[in-house]
Amino acid sequence: MDFSRALSQVAEIHQQIAKGEVYRGYRSLPVAASGVIGYAAAAVQPPALASQDPVGFVLYWAAVAACAGFVGASEIVYNYVVRDEAGERRRTRQVVGQFLPSLLAAALISACFIRLDTTLIPLLPGLWAICFGIGTFASRPYLPRASGAVALFYYAAGVALLWVAGGSRTLSGWWVGGTFGTGQLMAAAVLYWNLERTASAKQ
Repeated sequence: MDFSRALSQVAEIHQQIAKGEVYRGYRSLPVAASGVIGYAAAAVQPPALASQDPVGFVLYWAAVAACAGFVGASEIVYNYVVRDEAGERRRTRQVVGQFLPSLLAAALISACFIRLDTTLIPLLPGLWAICFGIGTFASRPYLPRASGAVALFYYAAGVALLWVAGGSRTLSGWWVGGTFGTGQLMAAAVLYWNLERTASAKQ
């Protein structure tokens, strides 16, 4: 048998096995902490930021998202840089790669709304939630099955926020922080109950 063909077949087998395994890089504590950041950011956001400066509203929540994302993925980044071997790093790139397109879509939509018409900005909290739900659902083959409920929560919240969006006067930081905070706490509960609790019980 051709040696390169055999290596290719072995790689395909490993890839199929990996698809059936739950990714264990996410941890409940950092994910929950990112949700708390969302709640805190909503609580301290100046109310006038939404009604008088919608662009500032977008920039504020973009900065919060970057901070929360760093906290939520902190253990993944640490393990990738310090501890993981080549196979585990490849697995991390696969899982994270499932989620990144939805985040990129949210960023592009935000930039387009700012450039084209700032009156569209009240639609962003709903669109952000839907994009996050899409990313969560795309990652579902690598996550516990209950993560599907988290994705559905983001979908439902996004549709509800789009339905009630009615101008900058109704724009609220809790639309973003409350939705994201609740979704991340749900995700943290799924991770703990399905992965960390069962792992500790086996020890």
